[in-house]
Amino acid sequence: MGRLQELEALGQAIWLDFLDRALVREGGLKRLVEEDGLTGVTSNPSIFEKAMGHGTGYDDSLAAFDSSHPDAHVIERYEALAIEDIRAAADILRPAYDRLDGKDGFVSLEVSPYIADDADATIAEAARLWAAVDRPNLMIKIPGTDAGVPAIAASVAAGININVTLLFSIPAYIKVAEAHVAGLEQRVARGEPIDRISSVASFFVSRIDTRIDKAIDALGTDEAKALRGKVAIANAKMAYQWHLDFLKSDRWQALAARGARPQRLLWASTGTKDPAYPDVLYVDTLIGPDTINTMPPGTMDAFRDHGTPRVTLADDVEGARHVLAEADRLGLDLDDVTATLLQEGVIAFAKSFDELLASIAAKHPAAH
Repeated sequence: MGRLQELEALGQAIWLDFLDRALVREGGLKRLVEEDGLTGVTSNPSIFEKAMGHGTGYDDSLAAFDSSHPDAHVIERYEALAIEDIRAAADILRPAYDRLDGKDGFVSLEVSPYIADDADATIAEAARLWAAVDRPNLMIKIPGTDAGVPAIAASVAAGININVTLLFSIPAYIKVAEAHVAGLEQRVARGEPIDRISSVASFFVSRIDTRIDKAIDALGTDEAKALRGKVAIANAKMAYQWHLDFLKSDRWQALAARGARPQRLLWASTGTKDPAYPDVLYVDTLIGPDTINTMPPGTMDAFRDHGTPRVTLADDVEGARHVLAEADRLGLDLDDVTATLLQEGVIAFAKSFDELLASIAAKHPAAH
């Protein structure tokens, strides 16, 4: 059994934070499913910009779409390509979805980053994309913004699987976890089933250390330097502790009795940014049951080669609490860092979407 498969045996699902047409069509994704136990794929505007915006892999599909839809808007042209990839990935993951009785085997497609602060538009787009892809093992990605919270509740209530993205802070995570529950409760109140609805909360990790470590270096003290590379992991561990406590609550237990599935925590941004740290730092330290680690290809390769598969997520919880308390005492202002990272994440996805749409527009016959 390989190291990635050992993670599955420990209860942690492995997802790939990457998608492109070559991976789907040339058998790479199928091999990851069969050989490494991969049970999910995530996409976002930055990933699609890299996939579609460069090279010629999508040109034939785009030309075919343009010939039958000559007046289509550039966003419709993008969606036609994205939906093809998402459906194909969902079909490759479908055996895992069936084997696991619908508990995993998902592929995620994100709503437009342009509507991150518009709850009504997000609700409408989530429903439209859900219907357009038409696969039970799809998750619609909604950002964990203030506007995203009611959109999550409404989408879950509509029976849509949701991947909440761009979560950096524990308070923001708690809001979306409660939104997920509120959506399930709406379904119960209407007498609708809740046993086949799945959700994940994508909690970003390495970006926090990248930002906090700069503040630590600016302070330059030994007590500050002792926190380098530890704040993001501590933040994630305390989020997991909240999750475990919430599962014991009367509110959750009432839903669990009706077959509800917990919203799993998914560790995102797990590629190591600082070369001073081990390349599997954000995998080795966050292994725990009923969680997910979505890894970029390089991190997946590194863990397959030299990762350490053992449960670590509940290790030294008091130490994690101390790290966060020290960060607060030293004025590192984790709340401000996480709020800024959320805002920057939305802007970065919108910028990638701009670039993606521009590259697709440039390939329209009318542009030549």
